[in-house]
Amino acid sequence: MVTGRPLFPGATVEEQLHFIFRLLGTPTEETWPGIGANAEFRAHKYPLYPPEGLRQHAPRLDQDGADLLGQLLQFEGRRRLPAAEAMGHAFFSCLGPRVSALPDTTSIFALKEIQLQKEPGLRSAPLPPTGSSAFRVLDTEF
Repeated sequence: MVTGRPLFPGATVEEQLHFIFRLLGTPTEETWPGIGANAEFRAHKYPLYPPEGLRQHAPRLDQDGADLLGQLLQFEGRRRLPAAEAMGHAFFSCLGPRVSALPDTTSIFALKEIQLQKEPGLRSAPLPPTGSSAFRVLDTEF
């Protein structure tokens, strides 16, 4: 969502896995215990891509955003940050504490202090391109 385009835009499963491995690095026993025993993985003989920096692919992310994304993009599910913990990550602190108290069926935009705002430096267009708007807390008094 930060880039306005898919992070892994593969048209096939194999192509998508190449995109994932190019960004995160090809999984190894260290990053994904047991992957070497997976016959399908071994059969594809993926190149050994080194991990790249997430901020190269999503430069609009700040350090907190890159940290959150890195914790979510883990090959092994047990290493992935659970959604409930992700909501408490520093990346979301600008939204204020009331966001975490909203019912699941209520939009964060129901809170008056959260509004979409056009990012500075983006060109004017009749309709903003996908992913060009960001949320920002306008009033820090909760």
